[in-house]
Amino acid sequence: MTTSSTTPLLEIRGITAGYGSIEVLHGISLEVREGEIVSLIGGNGAGKSTTLHCISCLVGLRAGEVRFAGESLANVAAHEIVGRGLVQVPEGRKIFPRMTVLENLRMGAYSRNDRAGIESDLEEVYALFEILKSRTSQLGGTLSGGEQQMLAIGRALMSRPKLLMMDEPSMGIAPLLVTKIFEAVKALRTRGLTILLVEQNARAALKLADRGYVLETGRIVLEGTCAALLSDQRVQAAYLGE
Repeated sequence: MTTSSTTPLLEIRGITAGYGSIEVLHGISLEVREGEIVSLIGGNGAGKSTTLHCISCLVGLRAGEVRFAGESLANVAAHEIVGRGLVQVPEGRKIFPRMTVLENLRMGAYSRNDRAGIESDLEEVYALFEILKSRTSQLGGTLSGGEQQMLAIGRALMSRPKLLMMDEPSMGIAPLLVTKIFEAVKALRTRGLTILLVEQNARAALKLADRGYVLETGRIVLEGTCAALLSDQRVQAAYLGE
């Protein structure tokens, strides 16, 4: 579901970043337009999570720029990012294990004070992930991995993101629940939510998205529509097992 907008909602231009003396990203550029799902695929250690951390201002840039909704994030503190509508579902879920499902979800709305809107969004999350409604009073740490992933996505949605970044949503999750999570992503797409999806399951990611980028050792090596990437022999050989 792409739009005709000419200005990307998210722009990454030539960013270089790393940890200590190790440089992980080497001048990568990508963009996400409003209403799109864009997939970023690549192997372990390619720099996918680091890219998301740079967007969230959790990792500083050594060069380049990240712009969101037309504004540079160069001087924005990490704790201000969510308030701007840029929300990340982290790798490994990172829910609050000693809080209930309901408490976890309400934490996603911690910066909001529109009570009626919060309650309405809570019901939308429960409609998207019905199993969470039956687990309202259950501690987050007692949920299965797939249920925790649903909770992490629901928590992020409670902040009303303009752009949702998802980091490896299928990792370590039973296949049946992976299917349900990807179905939820499809449902969010129909609502017009803009999504940047980082995912090792390249086939599933490319089937969900409008466009994709292939990241290898910190460099974008391919980009294009997902249909084109799925038919690309290099992508098939490296990521699709064909």
